[in-house]
Amino acid sequence: MQFTELWIAPIMCSMTTSIPCVLMRGGTSRGPFFLSDWLPADLALRDRTLLAALGSPNELQVDGLGGGNSLTSKVAIVSRSTRPECDVDYLFAQVSVDEARVDTRPNCGNMLAGVGPFAIEQGLVAVAGQNTTRVRVFNVNTQARIDVKVSTAGDHVQYEGDVHIDGVPGTAAPVLLDFLDAWGGVTGHLFPTGNRIDTIDGINVTCIDAAQVMVIVHAHQLGLRGDEPPAELDADTKLTARLETIRLEAGRRMGLGDVTDSVLPKPVIVAPGPTAGTVYSRYFTPKRCHRSHAVTGAIGVAAALLLPHTVATDARIEAAAGTRRVTVLHPAGSIHVDVELASKGGEIALVQASLVRTARKIFEGKLFVPDHVFHP
Repeated sequence: MQFTELWIAPIMCSMTTSIPCVLMRGGTSRGPFFLSDWLPADLALRDRTLLAALGSPNELQVDGLGGGNSLTSKVAIVSRSTRPECDVDYLFAQVSVDEARVDTRPNCGNMLAGVGPFAIEQGLVAVAGQNTTRVRVFNVNTQARIDVKVSTAGDHVQYEGDVHIDGVPGTAAPVLLDFLDAWGGVTGHLFPTGNRIDTIDGINVTCIDAAQVMVIVHAHQLGLRGDEPPAELDADTKLTARLETIRLEAGRRMGLGDVTDSVLPKPVIVAPGPTAGTVYSRYFTPKRCHRSHAVTGAIGVAAALLLPHTVATDARIEAAAGTRRVTVLHPAGSIHVDVELASKGGEIALVQASLVRTARKIFEGKLFVPDHVFHP
C-alpha cells in the first residue's frame, strides 16, 4: 500500500490526529518511517510529534511505538531528493527514551537499511523488474551519500531471504550499504582535533568522524579486556562516569561545543581481536552499551583499525592501498566491513566502506497522536 496523504490533510478522531506510518526493522534497530510530507514542517511541532509517536519521555515508552531502549527509539524521515546524483534524502532522528529530546545530529546505518525498501514501496524509486535496485541516499545528518542495494523481484521489494545478521533472529534478504563519502561529514574532518591520538583525563583516545562521530578508547587503558558483556559495563558506575567525562571533553575538542544534551560523540571501547583484522568493540549510545553494534560505529572502528597511529591501529595489517575486510566483534556476534583504501599524497586514505544488513516491514497504517501535541 502506498500512502498519498499529506500533512496538510490530517484525519481528526476523538481528540487525536492520524498520520501515515510504516514501522520497520532496519539492521538491529527499529522505528517508524515517515515521508517528510506526513510530518509537520515546523521543526518544534515535528519533534513533539515524534516524541508522542515513540511515547517519550517514559522509561517504558508504554504510550507509543518505542521499546524502552535507544535501539528501538529511532525515526527515519525520507523525501525525494533534489540533488541530481541522489534519489532520496534521509534524515535520522534519535528520540530520547526518558527525556523530551530529539537529536538529528547523528546518522544511523542500521535504520538506513530500511530506507531503500521504504523509498521503493512509497514510489520514490522505480524497480522496473530488476533483481537488485540501487537507491542513492543522501544522509541529511552527515551530508554524505550512501548507495543502498535492495533485493527486488518484479516490481516488489523482497524481504525474505537467507542472510543472517548477528543480533536479529532468523534470516532475510540482503541489503548492501556502500558508504561513499562519510569521512568528516559532521565535523568537517576525519580527525577533528587534528591529532590521531589525544590524551583526555589521563587516557589516550582517538577522536574520529568516519560515518559516525566517536571517541575511541583502548580497553587496557581502562583496565578492561574489551569483550565484557554490556550489562557488566553498564553496572560499573565509575567506568560510565569516566567515559562521560572523556566524551564531554572530546566533544569540546572536536568543535561540537557542550555535548551534554547530545548523543555525539559516541564512546567506544576497543581491543585487538584474536586474528589480524578483527577487533573487539563495545559501542555506547552514549550512556549505555549497545547490545550489538551500530553500523556507522562499525565503519568508524574499522577505519581507525586500518589507519596508522590511532589507539585502535592493528599493527598486524599492512597500511596499503586496496580493500581490507575488518570483523568487528560485538556483544551479539560480529559485523564484517569491507574498507577500500587508496594512497594519496604519500598517505593512506579512506575511499569507501561496504557492509550487508537486512530489513523487514513490520506494520503499515495510521499512527494516532494525541491532539494536545498540536495544541499545547
